[in-house]
Amino acid sequence: MSRAVIGWDVGGVNTKVARVVQGKVLDARAHPYEIQRDPDALVPLLRTLAREVGADETDVHALTMTAELSQMFRTKREGVHAVLDAVCSAFPHSAVHVYTVDGCFVTPDEARRRTLEVAAANWAATARVVAQTSPEAILIDVGTTTTDIIPIVRGAVVAEGRTDPERLRSGELVYLGALRTPVEAIVHEVPLRGAMAGVSTEGFALVGDVHVWRGELETAAYTVPTPDGRPASREFARERLARVVCADTEMVSDEELAAIAEHVAARAEERIAMSVARVRSRQPQLELAVVTGLGDFLAARAARRAGMRVAFLADLLGRDAARSAPAAAVALLLERALGDHPA
Repeated sequence: MSRAVIGWDVGGVNTKVARVVQGKVLDARAHPYEIQRDPDALVPLLRTLAREVGADETDVHALTMTAELSQMFRTKREGVHAVLDAVCSAFPHSAVHVYTVDGCFVTPDEARRRTLEVAAANWAATARVVAQTSPEAILIDVGTTTTDIIPIVRGAVVAEGRTDPERLRSGELVYLGALRTPVEAIVHEVPLRGAMAGVSTEGFALVGDVHVWRGELETAAYTVPTPDGRPASREFARERLARVVCADTEMVSDEELAAIAEHVAARAEERIAMSVARVRSRQPQLELAVVTGLGDFLAARAARRAGMRVAFLADLLGRDAARSAPAAAVALLLERALGDHPA
């Protein structure tokens, strides 16, 4: 039996894992976990997720991360070292390979010396896997928190940015996702009874409430704490959205709430589309957008608004693997690098 490669994408609010054998993603899943709330829980979580996907000590591990940006760490260097410590502690008898933004794998010891090359390199893994089947495309990955917009030309990733600040400057990283973004970070006013009303800035609702209310996101995918601590159901999403205009569900109708939600969703789509157009302006020949992530529906709408054709990564990797794309991608890349699966 071929050994498996276990791919990890350790984030600040979600940890994703995938198990790959012979070029196939056999299992993939994401687990909500805020590292700053309970940093000591990371090692047992890694072990639990590894068991759930069927890993054993003969398997090798491929690692990428974004957890280094968590506020619990004073520097990215500190965060990278903490993630490396956790993974090596969780799997002391297994080989761990850490992915760099340039597409190489290094040892944990080398990763400690090259922290900015391994910090937040997960987008590069997904893009290089997409490049294998879509050599002329823009990857749009809308996750819970952020959006990656990565150009691929002649099978090569040609992103301008490498670090998060560089990527924000280039438009290749948009700090807007499908779940965790507060509504007031997307809009400053919404339609209400024939006029535009200002919005509260109390964090009453997330964009996830918008998508749940509109039926675009299933309740089970709302994996972060809700702003009011109540369930992530459509009923309570309705209540949270009413508070965006400092009202409640006895003061605004469903039709008025639908108009508010539609406006927020449209502005989110527009913001991503503007960045897609900006990235595409540097590679105007690119016509195909490959979309993935929890918010692939939002990515698809933004891509079409920007005048692009759309393909879903889920059609290639499967829904679960596409929602955990960096974990699946880093495992696929390591398996190929080790020669366990032919090119």
